Parts: sequence; structure tokens; C-alpha cells
Amino acid sequence: MGTRKLGRPTAHRMSMLYGMVAYLIENGKIETTLTRAKDVSSLADKMITLGKKGGLSNFRRALTVLPENTAKRLFDTISPRYSDINGGYTAVYKLGPRRGDGAEMALITL
Repeated sequence: MGTRKLGRPTAHRMSMLYGMVAYLIENGKIETTLTRAKDVSSLADKMITLGKKGGLSNFRRALTVLPENTAKRLFDTISPRYSDINGGYTAVYKLGPRRGDGAEMALITL
């Protein structure tokens, strides 16, 4: 992960990031703040690496972060796409400031 606390207690922050990773794997892209996008990118790359390795133990490790149907999709369809790439499975694009509070927004894609 990193040292970003995102203004939340640890359990809340981890739950939020796990949910965002699951959403990214299901939909392929997310629009969020830049700091969240960086943390989600790191965690998603780790999940895709688990999917590339395959095996029951790695599937169970992915289940600690993802729901079962999302983990199955990760192992069956998404990870094989990246079988010949070593890292860098996600891309973070800056979108500029958010209108309401000026937070730097970003688009994260697989």
C-alpha cells in the first residue's frame, strides 16, 4: 500500500480501497481523486499478479480483498490478458481539479 491515510481510520480506508479495486476489475475504469487512484492502482496491480500466478492459494488470497465472483473473473478473464506483461497493468490519467472543492481528479483504467 503506501503511507497515505486518506483521512480515514485504517479499517474504513482498507474497506474503501478494496471496494474500489473490485469496481475497477468489474468495470475497467474509475474516476476518483488522484491520491485514491494511486493507492487503488497499486492494490489492483498486486491482485492481477496473483491472478497471473494462479493456483488455489493465490485465489484464496484474492478472496481476502475481492468478492468471489470478481475474483473468479480476475483469474479467468483479466489476468490471462496480461500474461506477457510484467507489471504496469493499470494507468492513471490526471483529469484536472474537481469543481466543488478543487481536488485533483484522475481516471484509472486497466
